[in-house]
Amino acid sequence: MTDGRKPLSAALAWPGAPLAIASAGLFGASTPLAKLLLGGGVSPWLLAGVLYLGSGVGLSIVHLMRRAIGLGAAEAALRRADLPWLGLVVLSGGAVGPVLLMIGLSSTPASSASLLLTLEGLATMGLAWLAFRENVDRRLLIGAFAILAGAGLISWSGGPGGMGLGALAIAGACLAWGIDNNLTRKLSHADPVQIALIKGLVAGTVNLGLALALGARLPGPGPLAAAAAVGFLGYGVSLVLFVLGLRHLGAARTGAYFSAAPFVGAILSLLIFREPLTARLVVAGGLMGVGLYLHLTERHAHTHAHEALDHEHSHVHDDHHRHDHGPRDPAGEPHSHPHHHAPMRHKHPHYPDLHHRHDHQRA
Repeated sequence: MTDGRKPLSAALAWPGAPLAIASAGLFGASTPLAKLLLGGGVSPWLLAGVLYLGSGVGLSIVHLMRRAIGLGAAEAALRRADLPWLGLVVLSGGAVGPVLLMIGLSSTPASSASLLLTLEGLATMGLAWLAFRENVDRRLLIGAFAILAGAGLISWSGGPGGMGLGALAIAGACLAWGIDNNLTRKLSHADPVQIALIKGLVAGTVNLGLALALGARLPGPGPLAAAAAVGFLGYGVSLVLFVLGLRHLGAARTGAYFSAAPFVGAILSLLIFREPLTARLVVAGGLMGVGLYLHLTERHAHTHAHEALDHEHSHVHDDHHRHDHGPRDPAGEPHSHPHHHAPMRHKHPHYPDLHHRHDHQRA
């Protein structure tokens, strides 16, 4: 173990929060751009396939370039035990989610659709709390209710129809991605580029193949290249950043930071499509902004115990990584190799990252 370990307090919001917000910005920008591509007559199902295939191909190139210059050793590879979780991630987030989103975008204004995507963060947090027992405090819950109120306001179409079908489809996509995000948390120890490229290649190939089998036609080279570029940045790079956020923050809080995505999309929608800035949109955005503020300013610290643990992931030598190195372990930081955590008990600000997934009733 070396001296000069990274201080524990530095791990509170950095680098998890910037990573999650950057992920949100890229994904948020992809929504109005996908709406623009749908306006050119592209099939929603085919577009979902091209977006993910673009992310998979683009990240494959990144992966090969990274290995060629010797940067691959800093991350742990996926293991055989990870494959069932990866399959569920591809199904929920790579097949169901994007198809429902494209269907919803075909009949929903881009600005409203962008704000509705705030529900993804809410679904992620709710599932993390209820299904995966991740700690969620009162501040996060109040913020979640503010976000839900704003989403409900802009999705209500009025009259006997209530919620529009497009809004319901987008809400379904958010639920699918909420499931995806929580399952991806179980893979966050592994190389995020590898996770995202596999998801993109498999989901893109399946969706594109099904769309073509059902009679969809590929667009021209220009729209096809544009869709692939949007997919690479808005789905591929965004997912890599999101997985890194999960590693540092856990699913609930990464989902909370990711709630910034709709605001990026809504602003771009107003600029691209010249949609009217209605009072309902302003009020809904205000409610969502309050919820996002509460999420971003949450802090968490208490005395907690670490049990003995053996695992592998990218790490630096901080107070949670006090281990010796063998002759075959990589030099330099960050690096990845199997390592052991001895039991310890201490207090510091933290989020439910890879090392803080503890039971709060016993803390």
